[in-house]
Amino acid sequence: MTDQRLFDAGVKPYRDTGYYDPDYVPAETDVLAAFRLTPQPGVPPEEAGAAVAGESSTATWTTVWSDYMVDLDRYKAKCYRLDPVPGRDGQYIAYIAYDLDLFEEGSIANLASSIVGNVFGFKALRALRLEDLRLPVAYLKTFPGPPNGIQVERDRLGKYGRPILGATIKPKLGLSPKMYARAVYECLRGGLDFTKDDENINSQPFMRWRHRFEFVAEAIRKAEEETGERKGHYLNVTAPDVEQMLERAEFAKECSPIIMVDFLTVGFSAFQTLSNWCRRNGVLLHLHRAMHAVSTRQRDHGIHWRVYAKWARMIGGDHVHNGTVVGKLEGDRNATVAINDLLREDFVPVDPARGIYFDQPWASIPAMFPVASGGIHAGQVPELVSIFGDDVVLQFGGGTLGHPRGNAAGATANRVAVDAVVKARNEGRDILADGPAILEEAARRSPELADALDLWGGVTFEEADPTNVLDPVEVSR
Repeated sequence: MTDQRLFDAGVKPYRDTGYYDPDYVPAETDVLAAFRLTPQPGVPPEEAGAAVAGESSTATWTTVWSDYMVDLDRYKAKCYRLDPVPGRDGQYIAYIAYDLDLFEEGSIANLASSIVGNVFGFKALRALRLEDLRLPVAYLKTFPGPPNGIQVERDRLGKYGRPILGATIKPKLGLSPKMYARAVYECLRGGLDFTKDDENINSQPFMRWRHRFEFVAEAIRKAEEETGERKGHYLNVTAPDVEQMLERAEFAKECSPIIMVDFLTVGFSAFQTLSNWCRRNGVLLHLHRAMHAVSTRQRDHGIHWRVYAKWARMIGGDHVHNGTVVGKLEGDRNATVAINDLLREDFVPVDPARGIYFDQPWASIPAMFPVASGGIHAGQVPELVSIFGDDVVLQFGGGTLGHPRGNAAGATANRVAVDAVVKARNEGRDILADGPAILEEAARRSPELADALDLWGGVTFEEADPTNVLDPVEVSR
């Protein structure tokens, strides 16, 4: 069938029906999206951008009679700008504006269904990636944000002026409840603030959730009595359904000041339900981002992690994983540090070189702790503190439980390293240049740190290749 026959049958190019409008000036209340767009061969970029705008708002493939009963000029999304991506022939950043009334208030489920729900399978597109969203203040104010936030969490715990320290219990699967809790106790008494369940510890035959919670509660109490510090364990309340998730949360609040959920696998509505429960009950909420890399790791197609991070802050978690730069998981420095800002700052200015396509005000929504975990150890503390600052949770899993003297010694090594680096920084020393010397000085007083440095001091992980994943975005202003 020729193009003319398609048009005669009522099929019209999207760009000719108002979905491509380079003269449109976005309103203060518009939701703005930046898509990395790769049209199919022969499809003009204007048509591809208009198709994304149309199919994520009011359009379908043909004219329908009810079009005449709607104020389409108001409700149709508009592709208002197309920028070629330098060095990526045939690829564009498409900027699209959405009227605020297209979205239900306070619903990430609706926002996601609207903006990324259908368009990623559209035939006119070879690939599509949602790089960033600008959430206007009018929309942000319909979301509650974190149940507690960084400042309230520090006040609850009585911990100030340094990173929060944690560890994921390993092996993540197979331990009995009592042996699991023994590992928790050793890590906490050794100097960590928190320990945690991993993403796939729920309620398996070898360790049912209630048994784990009971034994871990005893371990926390014992460690607190011995150290005089507030301690906790992220009890994973991820469950087959929301009813069971809330049942586990109710039990967990008597065991630990903090719980955890795999916020993507349980779904946005379930996550929001749990966040609201935490707010009502004064419980801290840690978010594990299990499954994110399925859609975030590819450079040209999917959703960039920064979008999920924004959604996490809007719905409300107190912690969320955000990579380490120096650890074993992917994530380049530019993108990671920029996302730290999106989680912690009240205003983040546009900076395309860091992947920030829009000014993003947060309108006093509380800040979240970014969590750095995955292949980190005491020898990397100077670089970790330099990258993340104090408002971060540093989680040393294998870097605690792999210590040759055991879990408590591994925890002590990490605590000594962090305290030494923070003290040196506060005294005005260059912790990057002097990092090895700072750690060596501390290790003379700590055999636990000395052993950790002997074992792991030379272990490094290469930074992610920016041409492969989560790239520092190459776009013009």
